[in-house]
Amino acid sequence: MSGYYPYRLHFETQLGIYFPHGLQLNLTLLPGRMKELGYSTYMVGKWNLGFCKEAYTPNRRGFDKFYGFYLATGDHYEHSHAGYLDLHDNMDPDRTKSGIYSTYLYTDKAVEFIEDHDKTNPMFLYVAYQSVHTPVQVPQKYFDMYPSMKNETRRTLLGMVSAIDDGVAKIVEALKQNGMWKNTLIVFSSDNGGAQSAISQSSNWPLLGSKLQLFEGGTRVVGFVHGDMLPNSGYRYNGMIHFVDWYPTLVGLAGGEITDPEVDGIDVWRALSTNAPSPRKEFVYNVIDQPFLCEAIRVDDYKLIKGACGEYACRVPPIEMDGKLGDPYCFVSWRPDSIYLYNLKDDPTEHHNLAEKMPKKVQKLTERLEEYKRKFVPSFSTDDTRVKQGRPNNFGGVYSPGWC
Repeated sequence: MSGYYPYRLHFETQLGIYFPHGLQLNLTLLPGRMKELGYSTYMVGKWNLGFCKEAYTPNRRGFDKFYGFYLATGDHYEHSHAGYLDLHDNMDPDRTKSGIYSTYLYTDKAVEFIEDHDKTNPMFLYVAYQSVHTPVQVPQKYFDMYPSMKNETRRTLLGMVSAIDDGVAKIVEALKQNGMWKNTLIVFSSDNGGAQSAISQSSNWPLLGSKLQLFEGGTRVVGFVHGDMLPNSGYRYNGMIHFVDWYPTLVGLAGGEITDPEVDGIDVWRALSTNAPSPRKEFVYNVIDQPFLCEAIRVDDYKLIKGACGEYACRVPPIEMDGKLGDPYCFVSWRPDSIYLYNLKDDPTEHHNLAEKMPKKVQKLTERLEEYKRKFVPSFSTDDTRVKQGRPNNFGGVYSPGWC
């Protein structure tokens, strides 16, 4: 949304429900730039970038229309968190959708936006599905697609993925039916690796680590782009891309330019669309100012990780492969002075820590990480007074702005 690394925007750690903050208001976010370029802008699904006052909400950050939820998670049928409603139609709560599965709900709204869109204007549509985030819930028909899966949590998770597949298919069909398919670029991506736990039964095999960890299992995700404007297609692109790169890349495709010299993102369209080498040679995973957290940087093929990177970092095979690949490999990583160095070209699964063998490389990457650290902005924190003010029972049982 911003083209900035999170650690530069107070987001070294996650944004809590009652943090009286959001993405800085002096930033023009991606939908705002698209509006400047003549696009009508729509958002469906998960926001999670602040809502304590209206200025932080999607309708005030560049989206003409918004339908979705403010928090990070919630019940997929009741559209609530901790018993309070979190479903909004623009700035108004929607109390009429209890019992409708989230993927159905957000797919239908995306299709509605496409059908109602004024076709004389270009369209920017951001769909942030709630699935496959916990709680793992899915309609029976998708659960029934995987009868051989004995673990019910894993079976539900697989069904959730299939529900998204069908949702994307419906959005594609809507674009075709409304004459927009030939001039639409689709970008599809996960936001992080799966949470490897009994609660979700995700797997990032054969990568090491989980969601909220800086090993590749938590940070390396798959995605695709599709559109007739691609001069070539049908290939796997292995060049280096960071999520911040989508901001300048999409703005450039829309005919705009990035004038803010501080933006971390790089326009990767030419490389991505022609299978050329990426202009990106390095990026920061995170920097920290607290002892029991983790920071990391990648420069060319080498990745340096420093700090306490999680209680356990594991390679967890999908449960359906249990017994075929041996026991998952895990290690404890609580020491704040831990150092890991990996050559991701030769060792993408992070089996071989080269830190002791290559001290000069460790020193060089540490120095580069320290350069990035000069732009670090401390994380937001909760405010006990604001927590009381922000509770949904002060707003008719709905997570709402107006308390910061």
